[in-house]
Amino acid sequence: MMTHGIKKTPLLSLVPRHRLPGRLRLGCRAVRYLAREAREIEERLENFDAVIKAKVNALTENVLIRFDPRRAEDQQIIDHTEGIIGSYSLIALKEERKASRRSTVTERRLQEESISTMAARVLGTAVVLATSVLRGAAGPSAGLLGRFFTLPALTTLGLSRPILKSGLDALKDHGRPNADTLSATAILASLLAGRDISALTIILLTDIAELLTAFTMNRTRGAIRNMLSIGDQTVCRLREDGSEEFVPIGIVREGDRVAVTTGDKISVDGPVETGTGTVDEAAISGEFMPSVKNVGDFAFAGTVVKAGRMVVRAQKVGDKTAVARIIHMVEEATAHQAPIQAYADQFSASFIPVHFLLAGVVFSITRSAPRALNMLIIDYSCGVRLSTATALSAAICTAARQGVLIKGANYLEMVSQADTIILDKTGTLTEGRPQVTSIIPLDPATSDGELMGAAAAAEEKSGHPMAIAILERARRSGSTIPSHSESRVVVARGVETRVASSVIRVGSRLFMEENGIDLFRASDAVTKLVQRGENILYVARGKRLLGVIGVQDSLREGMKKALNRLRQCGIDDIVLLTGDVEQHAEIVATRMAMDRYQSEMLPEDKAEMILKLQSKGIHVVAVGDGINDAPALAYADVGVAMGSTRTDLAMEAADIIIAGDDPLKIPQLIQLSDKTMSIIDENFAASIGVNTVGLVLSAIGAMPVFWGAVLHNFCTVAVVLNSTRLLMHDMSREGRKP
Repeated sequence: MMTHGIKKTPLLSLVPRHRLPGRLRLGCRAVRYLAREAREIEERLENFDAVIKAKVNALTENVLIRFDPRRAEDQQIIDHTEGIIGSYSLIALKEERKASRRSTVTERRLQEESISTMAARVLGTAVVLATSVLRGAAGPSAGLLGRFFTLPALTTLGLSRPILKSGLDALKDHGRPNADTLSATAILASLLAGRDISALTIILLTDIAELLTAFTMNRTRGAIRNMLSIGDQTVCRLREDGSEEFVPIGIVREGDRVAVTTGDKISVDGPVETGTGTVDEAAISGEFMPSVKNVGDFAFAGTVVKAGRMVVRAQKVGDKTAVARIIHMVEEATAHQAPIQAYADQFSASFIPVHFLLAGVVFSITRSAPRALNMLIIDYSCGVRLSTATALSAAICTAARQGVLIKGANYLEMVSQADTIILDKTGTLTEGRPQVTSIIPLDPATSDGELMGAAAAAEEKSGHPMAIAILERARRSGSTIPSHSESRVVVARGVETRVASSVIRVGSRLFMEENGIDLFRASDAVTKLVQRGENILYVARGKRLLGVIGVQDSLREGMKKALNRLRQCGIDDIVLLTGDVEQHAEIVATRMAMDRYQSEMLPEDKAEMILKLQSKGIHVVAVGDGINDAPALAYADVGVAMGSTRTDLAMEAADIIIAGDDPLKIPQLIQLSDKTMSIIDENFAASIGVNTVGLVLSAIGAMPVFWGAVLHNFCTVAVVLNSTRLLMHDMSREGRKP
């Protein structure tokens, strides 16, 4: 549930719209985005004893509640509803972001899947044009109708059908012209004026520009699919008796055993059951060096066996594999428009009527149809719109190829605007694989083994990195884990369970103090452990302190260098927010030369801190890996999930996922974002500058229609090619601004 501070954000605020005894109608903007969860919310509301009936209406953004006024007051119902709606805040926030960034500009989509067809059309058009030019211009036909029946004119009309249809549909369906309306007008005006070769030239050069754009988009998709392809269409599956059979990948099911050997691409996610091998995981983690897989290690689909032979027990197959989720995520990224894309589309749309106006003004002044025609042929929209989309698509492809998955072009642009980066400690600044380094019993009757056994009993079902460290040490040292009840986790505090008649608690100082446990006897030991930079876990039975355990997590290699490069990239505020105690937060913040830190923070505290920064106009990037980081990742302008230990919830909440453990990917991501926006700026300047010069030259009669079409389309081709430079960008060689 959300805390009081977060619930008052506009999206989650509840507004009583109508009250009667036993009846409340509450308005909440978040409900608009929770239509699929409506029934679940209603059931949770009705679980409250006083609630008789609840109805969620996403269309009107209302929650109607009938309740027993003798069992609950209005405010209790409001608080109960607020808590439940707040628990869906991550979903509502994501859906609101998507809705707010949808473009309203309608343009014809390029047929990116038919590159060969487009190339054949360009070739055919070029042949017809060359033939017509070599035969020489026959001049305009005496009859108006005859001007549409020359070979260039008929070819033009046949090839321009999609453009004519799109331009007409824009006027008919939306009441506003688009770029195709402009092109269609120019083509028809050329034919009416008897300039069939000029019209065919417009078609040819437009097709060349679109072919290059489509090729770039297709190459982006192809690069992603080739990089992340599952593997061969058939796999070697082991039967129950151990014999091998080759079967189609589509019939492999969870639980099957799949054998892979040198050169094979693994087709399933799952643990290595037998054998060992060296595996190239660059497609998943972005790591250059292959990793060695032994029995028990987890193997991923889409990775390549460089040497060795292994049998992998299929745990996830088909669309459930990590690589399938990555493909889906990257392909969806182009659906999330960046603000710069929306601006480019709006800029293009707003200038289209201006071109019609310019054509009218030039014709009324000069009485020259060719000059007026050039006002329609030379337009800003194509270069601006196509180059922006191409640049962002190419950048997303390049990032995915190098282990950084960007869920939308909008997040790539936001990264370039970042002022502040917020980092979690465990699993982000540190490796996330802590180890028990000190065991100090404080009860004379308690041995090291008994202390570890009691701690392991409480932590046995926990997936927290510190819990894993305790369990590994307990099992390695042969400590007996006593029988115990189900554990109860107190978020950011600790965990407790019942052994026999006693309650065992393991956790922070604050957790112990809240439960009335005296920690005085631990003062000297704790002081020594803190000075060594160890995290302290207190272990208590009932109200008596049994001892303390020191756990240390090494700082992630390369993190200090990454933070230095972040500052070189223009990030002037690097903040540590952690649930750890003050002493350890201070030690890490000092070692990393961070600007400031806050310790002992709950997940909702981190989110509230981000909201406060955003209220001051600061653009925030949050980096984390765990469940407790999910709210912060969702509320930040850009949330980045990093590290091999990251949780599924963090991946869902994050906008960008760094697949490996290399912290240098963070400044490299910012550098890629900066370069992408720089290329888009160059494209804007070139498109506007070159086309403006063309319009001026055409208006004064210094540029014929043919060369106007050449200039405009050459500019479009040039900016698209400029965008494709991002496909060759090597993030590993960057990470700093020149």
